[in-house]
Amino acid sequence: MAHESGAGVGRYRWRICALLFWATTVNYIDRMVLGVLAPSLGHALGWTQEDYGYIVAAFQGAYAIGLLFSGRLIDKLGTRIGYAISIVVWSVAAMSHALARTVLEFVAARFVLGLGESANFPAAVKTVAEWFPRRERAFATGLFNAGSNLGAIVAPLAVPVVAALWGLRSAFLFPGALDLAWLIVWLIVYHPPQEHPRVSARELAYIRSDDAGKAAQASVRVRWRKLLRHRQTWAFVAGKFLTDPVWWFLLFWLPKYLHHRFGLDLMALGPPLVVVYVMADGGSVAGGWLAGWMMRRGWSPNAARKGAMLVCALAVTPVVLTPLVHHLWAAVGLIGLAAAAHQGWSANLFTTASDLYPSAAVGSVVGLGGFAGALSGAFVATAVGFLLQTTGSYALLFTLAGGMYLTALAIIQLLVPRLTPVDLAADSAVPG
Repeated sequence: MAHESGAGVGRYRWRICALLFWATTVNYIDRMVLGVLAPSLGHALGWTQEDYGYIVAAFQGAYAIGLLFSGRLIDKLGTRIGYAISIVVWSVAAMSHALARTVLEFVAARFVLGLGESANFPAAVKTVAEWFPRRERAFATGLFNAGSNLGAIVAPLAVPVVAALWGLRSAFLFPGALDLAWLIVWLIVYHPPQEHPRVSARELAYIRSDDAGKAAQASVRVRWRKLLRHRQTWAFVAGKFLTDPVWWFLLFWLPKYLHHRFGLDLMALGPPLVVVYVMADGGSVAGGWLAGWMMRRGWSPNAARKGAMLVCALAVTPVVLTPLVHHLWAAVGLIGLAAAAHQGWSANLFTTASDLYPSAAVGSVVGLGGFAGALSGAFVATAVGFLLQTTGSYALLFTLAGGMYLTALAIIQLLVPRLTPVDLAADSAVPG
């Protein structure tokens, strides 16, 4: 029974998960600083809604481009070196915002930040695939993904204080110390599980307990065109394409919405944003736990993963009521529920990549899906800026957000009625 539950086999893999949580936290602090400062910077620099839309789109467009290559880079270089390179790039880019003065300069800074940050999720999901057996992956993914919400909590609490004490631009500098500290710890602590001196033989056997048949695929060369032959890839891509823009919308436009709808200034934004992202944190962990709980009770991985995703998709739908409520905390509750549901959905969607593909291909698959999601997000950011500039109404945006997850799940079910793993070893025998 110890082998089945993971009890008594060692716990070093959870330390690695803690490092992924930390990396994802600083990743989101870096990207959230601009969103928190947006109302104040907009007034100071004379930004229009369209200007802000272009700045947001620059990050997301670069994030999309970066994901196309960062996933393959992580698969090629490995998580230890690939992750380290990416955090150096994104930390320098994040701090460079302090030097920006014009819309174009902010666009350039956001573009480089997007390129650097694009490696975080391909690296983290690949690390989970290498360090955890299938039954624990959704929970581990939910745990590290909760770092995105902690980053989104820390930013609205810390940024206004830093900005008040040392000026708006100084707030872009403080995450740099967290980035550097993580980089040092990562390079000292991280090695693959089969090479790690702190991983026992028993824990290593547990980590590899459901990897039968994957050894032959470990050295298979991963090519995009071969990945794109499979419905499994398109199911993951469709899920990211349709639902990622909702998260980007909440991440970058929520402070502006609360300022627009309820008149909140920079200092008043903190508590509502903290509540939203604390709820999102709970959703991330609960969504990953739910699928594992279902599996432990006899559900197949297919039924458990999609069952958890259905619960999350249904929980997003009440967000359509947000423009109709007149009390701040009612709106915060609806948006927080949607954020929690998105993160639970995301924990399970990410895990489908490691369910369907061997670890040698996970970074590339996550990169392709992330590219689709970020590209869609960049288009949506531009459209949101135009829509708000011309109508001033958020109603259509919340209505569309509420329906995207059920639509995405229906498409995933159509493409992969069963989560049947892809055999890349057999696929490699096919010419081309």
